[in-house]
Amino acid sequence: MTTLRAFTCDDLFRFNNINLDPLTETYGIPFYLQYLAHWPEYFIVAEAPGGELMGYIMGKAEGSVAREEWHGHVTALSVAPEFRRLGLAAKLMELLEEISERKGGFFVDLFVRVSNQVAVNMYKQLGYSVYRTVIEYYSASNGEPDEDAYGKLPSKAVTPRRSQNS
Repeated sequence: MTTLRAFTCDDLFRFNNINLDPLTETYGIPFYLQYLAHWPEYFIVAEAPGGELMGYIMGKAEGSVAREEWHGHVTALSVAPEFRRLGLAAKLMELLEEISERKGGFFVDLFVRVSNQVAVNMYKQLGYSVYRTVIEYYSASNGEPDEDAYGKLPSKAVTPRRSQNS
């Protein structure tokens, strides 16, 4: 049975099987540590019964928490190739959305490579739609041109909440 749990510092040395995918954005160790320090509840890993990491989602809160105008953001979502098509990415998204909602976020947004049609279609099935295209959002590392990204938001309407002080 798959376990969804908080990502830990030790996982940084165990998730290469996930990050070797060419469609997965990889970052330096300090970047991951920043997310672990600031938004640990938004950094979740899926672990197989034998302890192998299957996938992870890394997100954060954006906007103004002080003004109660903020939302969740998915920075990275990736599943190792051998564990794809099992619904793990959808489950990780669902969990991050629940966490964001519990914390009072208005919505969750994300960016996805225009060329990653599998992910684009998955997000569409999860109720997300394109709200903008960001030109050259993803940097190419192999001499190829930079790649555009779709900015995606949930299609469902978001009802603004009123502060208890207003």
